[in-house]
Amino acid sequence: MTTLPLRIFEGQALNYTQVWRASVFSNFLNPVLYLTAMGIGLGSLVDRNPSAEFGGLDYLVWLAPGLLAATGMQSGAGEGSFPIMAGLKWIKTFPAIMNTPVSVTDLLVGLLSWIGVRLIMICTIFAGVLVIFDAADIGRALLAIFPAVLTGLAFAAPMAAFTSWIEDDTGLTMVFRFGIVPLFLFSGTFFPIEQLPDLLEGLAYATPLFHGVELTRAAALGIESALPVWQHVTYLVVLFAIGARLAQRNLTKKLRP
Repeated sequence: MTTLPLRIFEGQALNYTQVWRASVFSNFLNPVLYLTAMGIGLGSLVDRNPSAEFGGLDYLVWLAPGLLAATGMQSGAGEGSFPIMAGLKWIKTFPAIMNTPVSVTDLLVGLLSWIGVRLIMICTIFAGVLVIFDAADIGRALLAIFPAVLTGLAFAAPMAAFTSWIEDDTGLTMVFRFGIVPLFLFSGTFFPIEQLPDLLEGLAYATPLFHGVELTRAAALGIESALPVWQHVTYLVVLFAIGARLAQRNLTKKLRP
């Protein structure tokens, strides 16, 4: 990273020092509550059903990597939306930054780099919780961090593009309500997508979270994914690249009219 994007990254990190304690606590508490409620609570009922198909795994073990990928999605979408809106509209730090030698590209690279570090923090904590719940061994839990972070970045860049395109936060609320939440529920996190109707199953295959869940589950459990690994990775990398390019274009229109 060159000097100017590093300054943006540094500014984001300094802001984070004011809230890191609460952030780390919630990043640890959320997976504990999810795995306790869904993995142990609901899982105890699911595991009693002999027709349940989770590759011979306990539901908690099967579920946990999917939740890790979904957490990457939610965190990436969150980091790529409201903080961007704040910089553009609410506290207007981005227009102020444009009065310095920092370019739009420098700004975006710094922001996305910080989001990547935040995703590593969040997913590492979640991976630690997987080990505590005996849902994965340490080596595989650490390996699962990488696809979960990639999933988060694949959502962060398009969300940054969308946020820099809209005029107010109403659109963000709609995206989370009608986009992120349905993806969380119907992209293979809680049950195999083969249990969906044929039409919805085909749609699920096209969702980015499905690819993230498959990659993360394969890494954490050592099982085969629905598609070759390179196809999942390519899908997510291309989505990130397209999102980053659109974000650069939209930010340039907003900040360098």
